[in-house]
Amino acid sequence: MAEHIGTTCVQGGYRPGDAEPRQVPIYQSTTWKYDTSEHMGKLFDLEESGYFYTRLQNPTNDAVAAKICELEGGTAAMLTSSGQAANFFAIFNIAGCGDHVVASSAIYGGTYNLLAHTMRRMGLECTFVAPDCTDEELEAAFRPNTKAVFGETIANPALAVLDIERFAAAAHAHGVPLIVDNTFSTPVNCRPIEWGANIVTHSTTKYMDGHGAAVGGAIVDAGTFDWNAHADKFPGLTTPDVSYHGVVYTERFGLEGAFITKATAQLMRDFGCIQSPQNAFLLNLGLESLHVRMPQHCKNGQAVAEFLQQHPKISFVRYPGLPGDAYHELAQKYLPQGGCGVVSFGFNGGRAAAEQFMKSLRLAQIATHVADARTCCLHPANATHRQMNDEELVACGITPDMVRLSCGIESTEDLIADVAQALDTI
Repeated sequence: MAEHIGTTCVQGGYRPGDAEPRQVPIYQSTTWKYDTSEHMGKLFDLEESGYFYTRLQNPTNDAVAAKICELEGGTAAMLTSSGQAANFFAIFNIAGCGDHVVASSAIYGGTYNLLAHTMRRMGLECTFVAPDCTDEELEAAFRPNTKAVFGETIANPALAVLDIERFAAAAHAHGVPLIVDNTFSTPVNCRPIEWGANIVTHSTTKYMDGHGAAVGGAIVDAGTFDWNAHADKFPGLTTPDVSYHGVVYTERFGLEGAFITKATAQLMRDFGCIQSPQNAFLLNLGLESLHVRMPQHCKNGQAVAEFLQQHPKISFVRYPGLPGDAYHELAQKYLPQGGCGVVSFGFNGGRAAAEQFMKSLRLAQIATHVADARTCCLHPANATHRQMNDEELVACGITPDMVRLSCGIESTEDLIADVAQALDTI
């Protein structure tokens, strides 16, 4: 990475040579032509690097993945079709039927459902722990067949801040990696690898894209986890892969490339969750301004949170940047430059007040989205977390009256004025 992360946002990943395109080219092609079948055979056997079918890899995607890899300080990265695909690949690459995962309970509802229900039907079990659980509770969650620990830097929408160092230490003590979804903070505000995370995921649909234009995801490998030291836990990486003529990923690609190569060669081959080259191109345009946008998102989030905290119709405000917030101390440690633009809050008037508030907003838009340039809001219990029962909602830090407001990059004064007039209608 360059000395400053803003330079990497603009110029990382793709460096054109003499008389080559200044912008990342869009390789809008499904296939590549080769002169000999022998050459193509070497690609299929992973003996040479190159491209043969976009379902696995594409040069546009790889250039953008390389930029995200630089931003996070990793050794290898890949793009996926969505953030959900990124989290699924990151977990399923090392854990499957008969295995177990430990996860923070304060995570995005879609990821909770993935772990609690869909992957359970695939034979994988998950134990959820509160992000602020005691060391004893965290330790008790592990089993002999545990293969990974998962959490979010800033939980969506509970806004709990993960104690990355503590969860990493627990994971490593049990010989498994820590996977951290860094969507809300982005590498501009937090780089989980520097705090001990081994795998970082993103829904690039959010702040990285920044304009609600392209769905996508990303996985970054820190290259720091020694799969060979725990070879019995991770045979998919340390023993021959019969579907590739016996290649052993850790031997052929080293600790720095084994995880991403396996995820690409196996999972992308079989599931096909590739990000389109056009979406990767749009994602790169968003990344170029990420370091400029994030401070404004955080400024707006802080200002709106402070305004809401003083309003008599508001029952609670969750924003790690607020002194007195349950996660303020952790935010000062992991997010000293700011966290994100998302604020979660509840109403003294309960669910009815929350619904009335949302109907009355003029500038902010009700949308099943979060973290882009335009302010939007959502009622999680009625939308993203609708499939959860009351007990599961509480475990995720969600109440029926909670509203998630994602502050965009508009004028701070205009955002507060819109919130104020909507509150006046309750």
